[in-house]
Amino acid sequence: MTTPPPALLIAGHGTRDDAGAEAFRDFVRELGRRHPELPVAGGFIELSPPPLGEAVAELVERGVRRFAAVPLMLVSAGHAKGDIPAALAREKERHAGISYTYGRPLGPHPALLAVLERRLDEALEEGGGRRPDDRAEVTVLLVGRGSTDPDANAEVHKAARLLWEGRGYAGVETAFVSLAAPDVPSGLDRCVKLGAKRIVVLPYFLFTGILPDRVRQQTEGWAAAHPEIEVRSADVIGPEPELLDLVMERYREALEGDLRMNCDSCVYRIALPGFEDKVGLPQQPHFHPDDDGHHHGHGHHHHHGEHTPSHAH
Repeated sequence: MTTPPPALLIAGHGTRDDAGAEAFRDFVRELGRRHPELPVAGGFIELSPPPLGEAVAELVERGVRRFAAVPLMLVSAGHAKGDIPAALAREKERHAGISYTYGRPLGPHPALLAVLERRLDEALEEGGGRRPDDRAEVTVLLVGRGSTDPDANAEVHKAARLLWEGRGYAGVETAFVSLAAPDVPSGLDRCVKLGAKRIVVLPYFLFTGILPDRVRQQTEGWAAAHPEIEVRSADVIGPEPELLDLVMERYREALEGDLRMNCDSCVYRIALPGFEDKVGLPQQPHFHPDDDGHHHGHGHHHHHGEHTPSHAH
């Protein structure tokens, strides 16, 4: 009997938005349908069910012993750098005999840049009927999630630069919806200072959710106050074939051990201005309400080992 191939375990951020959580679960199901030869499961670090531990337990019940975990995240911030490895280390203690490799985040991959370009074209075609060859008049504001991790924020700037290269837009500026400057209104103000007449706000998010909705609301609020500027909102990336293929690429990469995570500007390794206290910090797992794996929805959450040191470093 052949041993099953290592399972694909998808790790998500989690969201308070039901539609966003369902989009993630749908995406995991679609991956499973496309790859019947693979055991596939997915779970969240926080905020929404199923928790990652439950996805691991489900795969272990199916006889899986080896995992390749892929973070379904565009940039590597605290979740990808700390929470997921810590959660996986905890699962390793819970289930004797399992082993895992850990893949890298998704962006800014050329396949995703192609989807972003498509989203911009769709936004420009809506109503205005403008041809994409008017791009020289268009300034793009790429809006990321935002993080307290400077390296994660820099990754959004990298995506913006790569999106600008060779595509003919007037410029691609960057803003963040939380935790980092500039925020969306300030980002739009900056575009205007640079001479923008037509702006498309492009959310750098995989799926619908509270944060992309906030980007759209803030954009509409700013546009109402600046009627002289044409502003449009583009859609999120969504469960496109490119995204499904990219997850499989990250899975294969994790198995083959070709992992090139960017550690050059990682606050846990390098003293960056203002973040010197993080160097060499052990990675503690966050304990989130849904982490328990058994009791979500019943109103009582045990916090296993909340105050015990992590074994993840």
